[in-house]
Amino acid sequence: MNFLRLLFILVCVLIVSCKRSEGNLIPNSETTAKEKPSKDKKRTLSEDFKNYWYAGEAEITSYKLMQDRYGELREGTAVNIFVTEDFLQKEQVKADVPSEENIPVLKLNQTKKYVTGIYPYSVMTSIFTPTNSKNNAIKISHSMQEWCGQVYVQLNNRNDFKIQSHSYFEGEADQEFTMEKAWLESDLWNYIRINPSTLPAGDFSMIPSFEYFRMSHTKMEAYEASASVTVGDSISNYEVVYPSLKRKLKIYFSSTFPYTIERWEETHANGNITSAEKMKRIKTAYWNQNSTKFEFLRDSLRL
Repeated sequence: MNFLRLLFILVCVLIVSCKRSEGNLIPNSETTAKEKPSKDKKRTLSEDFKNYWYAGEAEITSYKLMQDRYGELREGTAVNIFVTEDFLQKEQVKADVPSEENIPVLKLNQTKKYVTGIYPYSVMTSIFTPTNSKNNAIKISHSMQEWCGQVYVQLNNRNDFKIQSHSYFEGEADQEFTMEKAWLESDLWNYIRINPSTLPAGDFSMIPSFEYFRMSHTKMEAYEASASVTVGDSISNYEVVYPSLKRKLKIYFSSTFPYTIERWEETHANGNITSAEKMKRIKTAYWNQNSTKFEFLRDSLRL
């Protein structure tokens, strides 16, 4: 009897293992589709995470960018800078002094540079995601500069999401408003780096990136989305689709820690696909490298 029971358990394990090795779509193992991030849910960090991210260095990756703008694809570069910081809970800015009251975050600064005809675009988004809880980002800021003008958006995570938006466009100008909390597309990048199993899957409401809102001049709010994770032997991907926006985002990342972002694709309503492909990656304390003697590091990133 014990032998038959053991044989049954072994067969079940083999079936599950085979299904997962084929790269099938699998549901999120920790987060249900309708569940929202919560500050009450503590996050346990792996020793690998601590050794990699608390070594006093940032991870910098350059990408070859093909960006859709005005119905055409433009060549450019993108850079992802991931680094851990201590964040002040009330002021929601980087802490200068260590304290038990500080919130540990994983910060992503994502930059894009490309040219549209005669004039250039410069885009930057900063996302501050707590590493000690499964909460939304504490803060997100986004700015875009080009020869027509500039725009800036900031989200602060309070009781609700507090949004400040400034634009040179009539009808957008200066705005302040609140939004009910929902999943944030901008958080996805940091969720992948911390632990991909916390990515939302299934059907749910999500607030698209501020870059999307600024580019499309779409109303800032949460939209219905569906998402899934496909696990591969070396590269996995996370795909989120917004049916009403006719938009899809697909992020490809390494299947094992440190879950590096290798490339991504954004399909637009016009059918064009923005894409970014990894060029080079380094780990370094860039904030100590502002002398001209360190300019060679830009060459190593092909920038």
